[in-house]
Amino acid sequence: MSIDIKVPAAGESITSANIGRWHKADGAAVRKGEILVTLETDKVSNELESPVDGTIHIIVPEGTEVTIGTVIASVTEGAAQPVAEASRLPANEPSTPPTPAPTPVAAPAPVAAPVAAAPILTAPAVAETPSTAVNDGRTTRKKMSMLRRKIANHLVTAQQTAAILTTFNEVDMTAVMNLRKSVQDDFMKKYNVKLGFMSFFIKAVVQALKDVPQINGMIDGNDVIENHFYDIGVAIGTEKGLIVPVLKDCDAKNFARLEQDILDFAAKARDGKIAMEDLQGGVFTISNGGVYGSLLSTPILNPPQSGILGMHTIQQRPVAIDGKVEIRPMMYLALSYDHRLVDGKEAVTFLIRIKECLENPTRMLLEM
Repeated sequence: MSIDIKVPAAGESITSANIGRWHKADGAAVRKGEILVTLETDKVSNELESPVDGTIHIIVPEGTEVTIGTVIASVTEGAAQPVAEASRLPANEPSTPPTPAPTPVAAPAPVAAPVAAAPILTAPAVAETPSTAVNDGRTTRKKMSMLRRKIANHLVTAQQTAAILTTFNEVDMTAVMNLRKSVQDDFMKKYNVKLGFMSFFIKAVVQALKDVPQINGMIDGNDVIENHFYDIGVAIGTEKGLIVPVLKDCDAKNFARLEQDILDFAAKARDGKIAMEDLQGGVFTISNGGVYGSLLSTPILNPPQSGILGMHTIQQRPVAIDGKVEIRPMMYLALSYDHRLVDGKEAVTFLIRIKECLENPTRMLLEM
């Protein structure tokens, strides 16, 4: 008996997927539960397993974008002799040298050979055919990945639909750095995770959202939705592009739990294991350009949220302290906000509240 392998639904807004990588060659023996293929959508990656022991027959090669429900392979149930990993193309393709398959976290540029003799697909049909990068010696043209297309559309939508304004301030990181240094060893021993900067910023954002609730809201048509929960998105850069997993109920979590959640999401992003529910429901986003050395930037909103905080690199700078010039570890902060909902006074108050929390972290722990 032959069992079809179809592209499963991955969410209401997702209509297609890219064949990122076949983990088995055409005609290879497979065991029930073995991973057959990695699918990439504009939001998440998904791995499909073999439903039975048998032999796989690949229909759609790597690099092809197909619509949800497309049959991309079949597994003939029963014992089979494994074949050499000679090609990832369907059996009736012309013989070509093997093409190295990308790892799950590599940029999903199409790598399949031409498909002149590709078999007829069951409906729904292929959304677009694969193409290799074209290099004319001066330029290289290749298809934009689904994730990059999604990011591009998302950013353009944000710019076109919101009245984005950015306000800036700077924060003296001395107190946070001293606190981290004084408790780091004990913190590691107790929680088995390192105390980083991000948990401080998340807690500061939560406190500022409580004090300035207008920013913890969003516009929906002619209505304003006020959120009474604190699910914070943390932007993570991957080889495929920027994703924003959401840390749930940050007001109820301690610093160790936040740091562990960040590490877990970073590992899932690296391994292509981010799930759809990991990216949904945030009320505010934090983006740390400082890890790449950025000194100052104007972050773009993550719709439908009304605010995003940009962190930047910590730099030793001279500042005036009680009438004297001292060298302090300073960080520029940038708050971009939707001016349709948030007034300048509220935005400035919000950013100053974050500054106060970070410069007096012990008071922040007491929610003061």
